[in-house]
Amino acid sequence: MAITEIFPNPTVKQVAFEIRFPNLFYLENKIGDVQVKVMSQFPESALLFRRQIVVADLGPGAKTEDIESQVDKGFATKIWRFRSPKGIELDVSTDSLVLRSVHHKTYNLEGADKFRDIMKFAVDSFIDVTAVPVLSRIGLRYIDECPIPSKDNRTFRSYYNSTFPLDRFDLSSATEMGFQAAVRVGDHYLRYVESLKQIEPDKYVLILDFDGFATKIAPKDYLTVADALHATIAHAYETTIREPVLEYMRQARGG
Repeated sequence: MAITEIFPNPTVKQVAFEIRFPNLFYLENKIGDVQVKVMSQFPESALLFRRQIVVADLGPGAKTEDIESQVDKGFATKIWRFRSPKGIELDVSTDSLVLRSVHHKTYNLEGADKFRDIMKFAVDSFIDVTAVPVLSRIGLRYIDECPIPSKDNRTFRSYYNSTFPLDRFDLSSATEMGFQAAVRVGDHYLRYVESLKQIEPDKYVLILDFDGFATKIAPKDYLTVADALHATIAHAYETTIREPVLEYMRQARGG
């Protein structure tokens, strides 16, 4: 089964794309050029500081102030955040670029905003300004929240080709259940997570978390690799869901 339609009520709740690279110490001097490049799609901007967690062995005579002084001097990471009117966020730091969206319903199908298009715009703009020579890692991640209309084995199996050990642990009595695997797929990798999540006292959903990634990528090849990661994730998703989930996604939101 290859999904070729755009659904009014998709199960995907977030899609993210990340590239990592060796620290670019000159990035702060070029971030204004990056901002100008992406401003047409990401007009809002902010500078954030992310504190690092410090684990210290305070021996005799050590002072807490000494630790605090070191934290203040160099343990905060700068993140330049650019945001689109639709709420898509682009975070740039000296060693990574992360694009997150809760807006997109498709990666590359005609008929709706394509995540691939905004991803290409952001990454091409960044590479054009920085001339980063190598990408140490690229990753594409989808998080889906899928319906469980009735928390029993029979209904659940009709909706999902699940990895849960339902022959041993009945779903109706489960408060938690999960599965995780990391596998190699050709020249890249896939981390697959399936988990039961309670969202209301008597309501549960199935969380599907797909994280595809590749390492040591030439910048000119990032889009080809991203397309391959998407194909791997799409296959994993299509293998997991059954026809009732497709029918659920075809219903208007709230229908």
